[in-house]
Formats: sequence, structure tokens, C-alpha cells
Amino acid sequence: MSDPIVTTTEGAVAGRRHDTAHIFLDIPYAAPPIGPTRFAAPRAHRPWAGVRDATRPGPTAPQPRREGFGKLDMSPYFGPGWIPGADYLTVNLWTPPQARDSPVMVFVHGGGFVSGSTRAPLYDGTAFARDGVVLVTVNYRLGIPGFLDLPGAPANRGMLDIIAALRWVRRNIAEFGGDPGNVTVFGQSAGATIVGGLLADPDASGLFQRAIVQSGNGFGAFSPEQAARVTHVAAEAIGISPTAGDFADVPDERLIAVMPELTGLDLRTETRSDPLAGLSPFSLVLDRQPADALTALGVPLIIGTNTHEANLYLVPQADSTTEAELYATAARIDTDPEARIARYRDRSPQATPEELRSTLLSDALFGIGSRHLAAAHRAAPTYTYEFDWHSPAVDGRLGAAHTVELPFVFDNLDLPALHGPRGLLGPSPAPAALAARMHATWIRFAHTGEPGWAPAQTQRFTDLE
Repeated sequence: MSDPIVTTTEGAVAGRRHDTAHIFLDIPYAAPPIGPTRFAAPRAHRPWAGVRDATRPGPTAPQPRREGFGKLDMSPYFGPGWIPGADYLTVNLWTPPQARDSPVMVFVHGGGFVSGSTRAPLYDGTAFARDGVVLVTVNYRLGIPGFLDLPGAPANRGMLDIIAALRWVRRNIAEFGGDPGNVTVFGQSAGATIVGGLLADPDASGLFQRAIVQSGNGFGAFSPEQAARVTHVAAEAIGISPTAGDFADVPDERLIAVMPELTGLDLRTETRSDPLAGLSPFSLVLDRQPADALTALGVPLIIGTNTHEANLYLVPQADSTTEAELYATAARIDTDPEARIARYRDRSPQATPEELRSTLLSDALFGIGSRHLAAAHRAAPTYTYEFDWHSPAVDGRLGAAHTVELPFVFDNLDLPALHGPRGLLGPSPAPAALAARMHATWIRFAHTGEPGWAPAQTQRFTDLE
């Protein structure tokens, strides 16, 4: 049989046929962000003549290469890093071969607002198409081009890219067999924080009917004051004025090279803590946190976290945590670190400094913001969960860390790089039954708007283990 060809509003694309999916890669949804548009809102892509090859992966957003955290191989999550090419505002798409009015799911990848792409092996959407869903994954601007707050440029350009991709989906997805009136947007980590931002953004209204927030942070946005501090340091390090015009003339290689000088910046102010505790110099820049702005959108929502989120950042790096390191972490996220540590010790008097540090940081980065986002989302059903499968990676210490749920959601536990001495899932087989259950839950939500358990009450989470 011949390969599938679909005509979009910009031109025809030719994908490839798989046993359970038609696969289309590297389809532009917006014009290349180059020259005067590099720090502008996304613009329409020019139409093309003939049939565009959509069988091979394309370029990715400029980014530093990241392969792991200490002892842990994270290449399935981060992907190959920067693959140069201007035309990187693209989507990948998997669709059932006989799709017609099928539910659509649009995935926003994580990576701390600085890394990641649709080329990451974890985000293969074959299982979604196999189970009757059209899956779309999105590249968006990262780092300085995507999230540095600049005078003369719109804020949150990476999120504007996601909105442009959702508009592309609304215009074109019916040609791929999807239902433009049944779109679920879901994201993980930075991608989940972006989804939380979409829920509070009037410009995204009507572009999706359901949402899933996996390990996001409803309190994860920077204030304009905090963002200005990052902009000042970046401009000073490069030797330019902090304006969009000056940054537009700086090569991508230089923007990437300056990243180490931004990592770890202390963004605490007199009135706000650093919502990312120094783990990333970029986030959404908003006057109000998504959890505070989210009050009136009638979109069913799944939101949840993993039990040991911060283990990803701590366990692979060192064999233990000192009291001084515990205090330094508490001081980064609280003006009264002694009181913060005391509260956690009262709850878990037998916990080690490493366990306390992980719990404290997990709550600060993901748990507290997720709970507040769930509580604020009152206009439609909200379904909460906690993922609690313990990965045996890093000598059995990794646990239910950040990102561990992703192979279960995408039902791709068989990726070789996820296993072995440095694999995210550890040396022993991961439970296929849990992957089948979690993946089926996301599929069910895309079809029906409910995952199979009751909407949340205050502080009530469904446990997935």
C-alpha cells in the first residue's frame, strides 16, 4: 500500500505507514523564528508547492546538550539536543490508519524550559494511535528565544508557540482523522506548567476541551521582577543591552554558551521565593500564578505528581545529603528555613536528611502548586492522582521520581535506554500492567472526559502504583 498523503492548509505532506499508525514527522505549524521574527509571536508558515516529506524527524529548538543527571541516563527524555535548522516550529503526528473523528491529544514536552524536543524517544505516539487516538507532539522555542523576558518582545514566546500549534490542530486535524472539537492538551514538568498557563490564558480558550497536568507547578511562574533579573544577567554576560533588538543579533551558539552563567541564579525577592529553586533560569512570566488566575475555565482536568519527584535531581548526583545541604535547599524556598525543616521533621521524625530534602523540594517544585491548581479549578471536574511506582534505578534509591511516569503514560516500557545500570526504570522489568492501566486511563479521559474515578475533593489524590 502507498504511504499516506494529507493536505494541510499550508500544503500536502507524505507520511509513512506502520502496522497500527500513520506517522507524520516534522510538519511546520508556524514560520521559522529567524531574523526580525526570532523574538516575535509565532507567524503563519508560507505555503509550499508539491508534497513535503514528513517521514523523517527534523530540526529542534536551539538548546544545550543534556544526556543525564549524574548516574542516570536521561537521553530518552531529553533526546538528541540541538539539531540545527531554522524550520523547527513543527509537530509530529500519529494517527490510527482508519481514523475518523478520533479524539486528539496534544503533548507538550518538559525539560526545564531549556531542553527537549519531539525527537525524544519517550514521546513515540504509536501506542496512542494503536488505541484510537490521534497524538500530536510539539516543538517550541526554548531558553532565551522562548522564555527570556525582553523589552520590545512578547512574553512567554514558547507558550505562544503552543497556542499556535493548537490553532494549527484546529485547522488541520480533521484531515488526519481527528476531531477538532475533542482535543486534550497534556504536558509534563515544564510542559505541564505551560498547560497550567494555557488554562489561565484567554487566548487559548476553545482550543482544547480537556487538560492533563503531569508534575507541573501552579506556582511555578516568575514575576516580572524575577524575570528581569535573568534578563539583566544574560545581557551583561553577552555584553549587550537587554532588548529584543540586541538579542536578535546574537547567534544561537552564543545564547546556548551563556546558559551556565544563568543556571543557579538566586531569584528570591522580598515578597517571592524562587519557584524553581534555582533548577532553571526560565519559566512562564506572569503577574499572577496560574493557580491564582485559574477560576472560570470549564475544562475537565487531570492533575497529579509523583511521590518522590525531587529524587531525580538529588539521588543520581550523590550518595547522601548533609544537614547543610538540607538547610541550603530550605533557605532557597522559604524565608524561615528552620521552621520549614522542623515542620517536615515533625511529620517524619525518622527521615534522613536526604529524604527530608527530597520531600521538601518535591513539595516546593510540584506538590504544593499542583494541589493549589487543583483546588482553584472549580468550573469543571478535576481528577487528581499520585504516581507511586518505585523505580529500582540508582541502586534502588530513585523511587517514584520526576519523569518516571512517562514511559507508563506512553506505554513504551520496552525502550532499551530505559533499562540497565543507568536506565530510568532500573535493571529489572517494569510492570507492564501498570503501563497498560495508566495509558488506558489517559485514553479514556480523551474519549470521555473522565478517567474512571471520582472528581477530587480537598486533598484527595488517587494513587497509581
